[in-house]
Amino acid sequence: MTGSVREDGVPFSGGTETSPEQRVAEWSGDQAADPAGAVGLDGDLPGIDPTELTDEDLIREMHSLHRTRLDTLRHAADSALANHLRRTAELETEYLARHPGREVDPSRLRDA
Repeated sequence: MTGSVREDGVPFSGGTETSPEQRVAEWSGDQAADPAGAVGLDGDLPGIDPTELTDEDLIREMHSLHRTRLDTLRHAADSALANHLRRTAELETEYLARHPGREVDPSRLRDA
């Protein structure tokens, strides 16, 4: 099977491609195409610090990000995708910090 070429002309060889999370740094270069970029009006990254959110607000924010994930991945500017990845990581990290002993559904486990 031959590799394909991504839209930016970089060869894609299937399983050896890095994950989107590992490529976030590569996606900060389209600020000129998207003047607002991923930066808020005051120069900070948008979004309330996850540590300041109530549990209900934290869950609501994660629902919103997961609901828009595929559309952002497929159609958003690189800066928007980078912001989406950053914000998802922030919120999920905070959730895990608050719930280190979260209930794991045994039906979701795989044999090692």
